[in-house]
Amino acid sequence: MVRSGRVTLTDVAKASGVSRATVSFVLNDDPRQTISTATRERVMAAAHELGYVPHGIARALREGASRIVVLSVDHGLEGNFSRSYILGLDEELAEHDHVLLVRHGRAAPENLQKVLDAIAPRAVLRLGEAYMHGHEPDDSDWEHGFAFNAGLQIGYLADHGHSHIAMAMPDYDFPLTEARLGYAREAARRLGLPPLERFVVPRPREAGRSAVAEALAAHPDVTALAAFDDDIALRSLTALRDLGRRVPDDVAVIGFDETEHGSLSTPALTTVHVDAKVLGRIAAREALGLDTAGLAPVPGRIVVRESA
Repeated sequence: MVRSGRVTLTDVAKASGVSRATVSFVLNDDPRQTISTATRERVMAAAHELGYVPHGIARALREGASRIVVLSVDHGLEGNFSRSYILGLDEELAEHDHVLLVRHGRAAPENLQKVLDAIAPRAVLRLGEAYMHGHEPDDSDWEHGFAFNAGLQIGYLADHGHSHIAMAMPDYDFPLTEARLGYAREAARRLGLPPLERFVVPRPREAGRSAVAEALAAHPDVTALAAFDDDIALRSLTALRDLGRRVPDDVAVIGFDETEHGSLSTPALTTVHVDAKVLGRIAAREALGLDTAGLAPVPGRIVVRESA
């Protein structure tokens, strides 16, 4: 079987017909788990066929002596989504007598490994890990997952008469940039819209104004900006105001991953709110090998304000 992107524990679980936790127990050869020989052989065969290779921090279960679970949050992923995810993860772990340790930013792999060696965590997780390695979205992704949430902006703008849309992007790359842009482009394709334009809105204010002016001059048909996040949306609003463009009359703007700052802008920012608390609870249960029945992701929603 030939696959694109890195194979994950979830892929092996689907192929072998067992839970993600069972796959991790088998691949980590956890002596505390009673798993039949037939199941072990099925998991190992699926892992071999798919070409699964363990990846340090991406391992969903790294069994140890402590009751600590480590979550790594890469630079650029801090926001409402990550805060709600951490809240759910922390609450669920606490209910099962475990403690959450969160590491933020651009930590060098060797520094993280020192932490892991010192505390021997029960599990090591990485926020958004599945989407950093060429994850192909399935139906659930488009129903309530990352792909669905990324497409909300485009669908909302299309519903309000915008067909020529540009993605306003940050002036730095982080692990989910390409996935986020790819899902937005696919959403536009599914809606029968022209391909999304793309441009960067950098700091400082003068640079952002120049970038927006150049983008609109190059693409005069664009009537709406779907911003990568609320920060980029607010940069775009400032640039448009500096350029004398009316929002939303001349150009509509919609953000993503709602922050309180959007409600304080003029005009107030329309954005996408994603509550990831239940995703954190699901991750906690999977890490501990517990049943996740009764927990389901909550689809994102549009927070309608004046900017779009």
